[in-house]
Amino acid sequence: MYDPSQLRTFLAVAQTLSFTQAARRLGLRQSTVSQHVRRLESTAGRQLFTRDTHSVELTEDGEAMLGFARRILEAHEQAAAFFSGTRLRGRLRFGASEDFVLTRLTEILEGFRHDHPEVDLELTVELSGTLHEQLADGRLDLVLAKRRPEDPRGELVWHDRMVWIGGERLRLDPDRPVPLIVYPPPGISRALALEALERQGRSWRVACTSGSLNGLIAAARAGLGVMAHTRGLIPPGLVRVPDRAGLPELGEVDFVLLHGRRHTASRGAADALATTILTSPDRLHRTP
Repeated sequence: MYDPSQLRTFLAVAQTLSFTQAARRLGLRQSTVSQHVRRLESTAGRQLFTRDTHSVELTEDGEAMLGFARRILEAHEQAAAFFSGTRLRGRLRFGASEDFVLTRLTEILEGFRHDHPEVDLELTVELSGTLHEQLADGRLDLVLAKRRPEDPRGELVWHDRMVWIGGERLRLDPDRPVPLIVYPPPGISRALALEALERQGRSWRVACTSGSLNGLIAAARAGLGVMAHTRGLIPPGLVRVPDRAGLPELGEVDFVLLHGRRHTASRGAADALATTILTSPDRLHRTP
C-alpha cells in the first residue's frame, strides 16, 4: 500500500528537484519531506532519487514511480469525491499562459470536466503578465502562468530556464541588431529578453510582435529572428540558438498556480483543478 501523503511529497520533490522547495509548497518541514521520501523508497524497495548537497535527480525507478503516483492520486481523489457525497458545482474562471497552447493541458482539462461535469469551466488563454493583472482585478479564479523566481506569489509547479530559440537555418550577424520575435507588453519573456540585451549592451530590433504563440512560432520558423522561450517547452521545428551566437543569458522563470479572491462558489473547483495540475505537471512538458 502506497501512502497518498508520501506520494504527494514524492511528486513535489520530483517536480521541483528540491527538498526545500517541496517543503515550502506542501507547508511541511524539510525533515518531514525527507522522511516521506525515505518511507516511500522503503515501501517500493527501490531508490527513487539520487541526491547530494548540491542536486536532486530522479533515478530510473523514480521516473517509473512518477506515472504510478499520478494515477494512484487521481484515483484517490476520485474515490474521495464519490464517497463524500458532494459534487462540485459553480463557475470556475481559469487562466492559462500562452506557453501551454502546444502541450497536453487540454487533456488535463478534459479529465477535470469528466470528473466534475457540474462545474462551468471558463478558460482564458493570455500572456502571463496579463493573467496576473486579471487575477488581481478579480476577473479570474485560478491562473497557471510564469513568474520571475524572485516573485514570492503562487504555488510552484516547476522551475525552468529561459533560452534563445529560432529556426534551424537562422544565422545572426554579430554586426547588426538582434532581430527579436516577441510578445507585446506585459509579456514576461519579452521583458527578460530586452533586459538581458540591455545589460550586454547589444543592439536589437523588433522583427515580429504577436500575442499568439502560434504567430511567434510561424515567424521564427520563417527565419525572421530569435525569441526567448522556456527550455522545457521548445516548440517543434525550432532549436536553441548556439552559444557561439553570443547572446546573453536570460535567467530563469517559475511556472506557478495562483488563486484569486476566494468566492464560495469557485473555491472547491479551483482547489480541485489545482490538485489535478500539481499531480500531473509532466503532461505539460509534452505536445499532443
